[in-house]
Amino acid sequence: MMRSLKIGLLVVGVLIVGTLLTLRVTGLEPGHPSAAEYAEAGRSARPGLWLAGEVVREPVTNWDWVNQFDDTFGENATSLETRTWYGIPHSVRVLLVPRGDELYLQSSAQTFRLNRPFPYSKRWWTNVERDPRVRLKIGGKIYEMTAVLVRDRAEAAQFRGGRDPIVTEIDADGNEVVTEEWRYWRLFQRNVPEY
Repeated sequence: MMRSLKIGLLVVGVLIVGTLLTLRVTGLEPGHPSAAEYAEAGRSARPGLWLAGEVVREPVTNWDWVNQFDDTFGENATSLETRTWYGIPHSVRVLLVPRGDELYLQSSAQTFRLNRPFPYSKRWWTNVERDPRVRLKIGGKIYEMTAVLVRDRAEAAQFRGGRDPIVTEIDADGNEVVTEEWRYWRLFQRNVPEY
């Protein structure tokens, strides 16, 4: 009986390790439903694991070309790979905000995600705040980046056309309640030669 248990555990372990090694090589892109399905799912999508693609080692001096990949739901979506505390990456689809030689990452929290304080509203927010080394997949290529949270509320408001990144409404009882929380991270390219 004990020998069968050991063999069974060994087989399960080998299958798990084999699957993870395969996914490390091939990647597992995050899934994303259509816009309607996304809204119905409480603004949730299936996360991925490793992102696969050619790693870019040249510095990018103008990020405006990223605008062509602003489709969150389609094949032109951009993906972000974050580092978890347990060593298996967590990747999601994201929206980027290019500003010439600067690149920003934007995200928002609504509904049930507002019940938890920042950065615990989203798993990837927690990962980025714990370890800011991330990887972006844009147009099939991987860019190694460092993400730095924009903490200045006035600076974050500039990305929203001057509107406050913390959106509030007055409820039926006359209380002000937060309905949306927008966050932005400045992205800096890593592992490229500096001249």
